[in-house]
Amino acid sequence: MPLFRPAAAAIVLTICSRLTLAAPPLSAQETRSDTLLTVDHYLDFEQVSDPRISPDGKQVIYTRRWVNTLEDKWESALWLMNSDGSHNRFLVKGASAVWSPDGNRIAYLADGEPKGTQIFVRWMDTEGASTQITRVVESPADIKWSPDGKSLGFSQFVAKKSPWEISMPSPPSGAKWTDAPRIVQQLHFRQDRRGFTDPGYRHMFVVSADGGTPRQITKGDWSVGARFDVLDGPVGWSWTPDGRSIVVEGMNDSTADLNYRNANIYLVELDSRGIRKLTEQAGVWTSPTVSPDGRRIAFTGYPATKASYQAPEIYLMNLDGSGAQKITLLDRDPDNLTWAADGSGLYFHVDEHGTNNIDFVSTGGAVRQLTIGNHVVTLGSVSRTGVAVGTRSSYQSPPDIVRIDLRGKSGEPAPLTAVNADMISHIRLGQVEKFTYLSTGGSKIDGWIVKPPGFDPGRKYPLLMEIHGGPHGAYTSGFSFSFQNFAANGFVVLYTNPRGSTGYGSAFGNAIEHAYPGVDYEDLIAGVDTLVGRGYIDTRSMFVGGCSGGGVLSSWVIGHTQRFAAAAVRCPVIDWMSMAGQTDIPLFTYNFFDAPFWEKPEQWLKQSPLMYVGHVTTPTLIMTGELDRRTPIPQSEEYYAALKMRGVPATLLRFEGEYHGTGSKPSNFMRTQLYMMSWYKRWAGRGGGAVVSGAH
Repeated sequence: MPLFRPAAAAIVLTICSRLTLAAPPLSAQETRSDTLLTVDHYLDFEQVSDPRISPDGKQVIYTRRWVNTLEDKWESALWLMNSDGSHNRFLVKGASAVWSPDGNRIAYLADGEPKGTQIFVRWMDTEGASTQITRVVESPADIKWSPDGKSLGFSQFVAKKSPWEISMPSPPSGAKWTDAPRIVQQLHFRQDRRGFTDPGYRHMFVVSADGGTPRQITKGDWSVGARFDVLDGPVGWSWTPDGRSIVVEGMNDSTADLNYRNANIYLVELDSRGIRKLTEQAGVWTSPTVSPDGRRIAFTGYPATKASYQAPEIYLMNLDGSGAQKITLLDRDPDNLTWAADGSGLYFHVDEHGTNNIDFVSTGGAVRQLTIGNHVVTLGSVSRTGVAVGTRSSYQSPPDIVRIDLRGKSGEPAPLTAVNADMISHIRLGQVEKFTYLSTGGSKIDGWIVKPPGFDPGRKYPLLMEIHGGPHGAYTSGFSFSFQNFAANGFVVLYTNPRGSTGYGSAFGNAIEHAYPGVDYEDLIAGVDTLVGRGYIDTRSMFVGGCSGGGVLSSWVIGHTQRFAAAAVRCPVIDWMSMAGQTDIPLFTYNFFDAPFWEKPEQWLKQSPLMYVGHVTTPTLIMTGELDRRTPIPQSEEYYAALKMRGVPATLLRFEGEYHGTGSKPSNFMRTQLYMMSWYKRWAGRGGGAVVSGAH
């Protein structure tokens, strides 16, 4: 999983000026265009996700999102269409729809009474009646139908009070005393996008599909869900075909507050609520799904390791936990395991060198690729008839819903939607080139170049290098609004997957173990040198930016070279020692070093970009959300103060209403792009240009 998530939407920059033989002139402000992708087009941008095909393969329901410009937020609704893409129409406000086993109903999540998210069931006949099923205080999630269609299972947070009674006198009548302090007794007490969290645990519940009182089926001081650094999130679980039990991931251990990422798989009997651990070896065991005949469980994971990154594999075991065996040797990250209807194997999608495709693995371990192409295809669901739906994105095509006939030979995705065609069809987009280059130690690195529309290799262009977060994350061959927007403004955009990235195997991902930043910096600079060697880059107008893990590396870059004319360091980690006490992922922070800082402070200092601020001369724009709990804003404040003390041109932007990243709200996304655009234009032509000795 990405440890430091990239900004919700990356960056945008555009100009409409004519190109010259030197660097193209950069206008002071972006100019609206009907033929180039400018920032204002973002308000017309739509997103699709979570497609689900009906059991008989005849209909598809999916979530569609659009910008509510009046309330500055994204709105979601469920849309329905035939499986050939016809009769596509709005169905109901809500999200996360799942079909009942007989295909006559859907369950979904939407706002309800008494407050917040609730479960609803809608009949899919001509009347289309919807009924609110739950009326709970905490939001339900991870809903799934029981095999007989009579019940719904879901996860829900269960609060636990931590009382500390003191003998306070009673306040006088009408007094307005200050609220009592928040009592914190665990290591984890905050989470990005939620703020400070109340004590409690996530557990499994079952409720009648006709409505009623939910029944809690797991309990205790532990949480279901395979948690990374105890972060609450989606829960992987599955019904057994007889509906009498569920299998669920989690960590039933009283010391789970100090559990970095290990998880087990459990069998829970509904009637007795008895629970039995199925996985014997310590490790990260996740995403259990029971076979159609109820005899086996497929799951993903790997044995316990201290490595910062390990690619999971697919495993099978019997329903009682016996006979566990690994059936793949992918050394990649398989996702969304889905059993074939006949139980012969599993479908899944997997990232491979920046592309995503759908594969199938038989229970005997034979793997074959079902879709082929330089694109990003994800698997949504599979019908009983062997027809699947998912999403597909490519360089010049934003994500849309596609249908894939898994019974065919090619598995070529057939487009079902084109939600952005009205916006994109008349826009000239930049061509994207994928290339591979050599870095230190002979490492082969994938990179992508987005070229301005009308690109002329005989001219000189400003360069923007954007760096992904994680650090164990990756760029893909999907559509990027932000990079296309930069290209529309005359920039050549470079983005790469340096060592530490996912989709290239465990050894590649672990190349930054206990040395981050390190060889990933060398890979980034080698990518810049490769592009400069092509002759069309204005070396005095090169810029660098990134959020989260990209903020770490962009601040590291300008502390180690003066080649860049300006930088946009977004939501960074600057000082690993203070980060450990400020972040919502303290265990990740401590585990990235050989020993805690009170034992080996020199390593923590060596890897902190703050320690190299004395070398920075690059004008630096720092951007962080006021509410950020992942890389909290004191990290940015430390860096800003140090830069100001040194007289380096610097500006700090504190984004209102934003957690990690600066673009979750549509207006803030546009502000992020336009502030960056203005900053880069201000410092164009002032970069160092020449390669710094020993840069890589």
